[in-house]
Amino acid sequence: MTAEPPLVIGFLCHWCAYEGADAAGRSRNEIPAGFRAVRVMCSGRVDPIMVLEAFQAGAEAVLILGCPEGDCHYHTGNLQARQRMGLIKSVLAAFGIDAERIRLEWVAAGDGSRLAAAVADAAAAVRRLGPLKRIDETGD
Repeated sequence: MTAEPPLVIGFLCHWCAYEGADAAGRSRNEIPAGFRAVRVMCSGRVDPIMVLEAFQAGAEAVLILGCPEGDCHYHTGNLQARQRMGLIKSVLAAFGIDAERIRLEWVAAGDGSRLAAAVADAAAAVRRLGPLKRIDETGD
């Protein structure tokens, strides 16, 4: 019996990373089965609350995938995402979530292999770290 693949939620910018996911499909790049994509207009629009909600919904890792630096459709959105990562990691640390479970990566529209590699790396990190310890709602 094989273990269920870890749930990796990816927030993909509409303009580059989501197109990179399409390129991965067209190129038949292998993406781990537990990956779920959430399209956002820009990586800079990913709020720390969205990341916490992804973990609360069962994610073992979260990826924020945006346009390569200098190619952001909104000019500075990916720079805002990078600045926000420090805040996100500190919030996650307060909840006991290891920083390796959140990643920010740049994926060009045609670079499906980069997207596939980012997802595979996140899934490998989850397997190395083990399941995320969750506190049930009764406080036990």
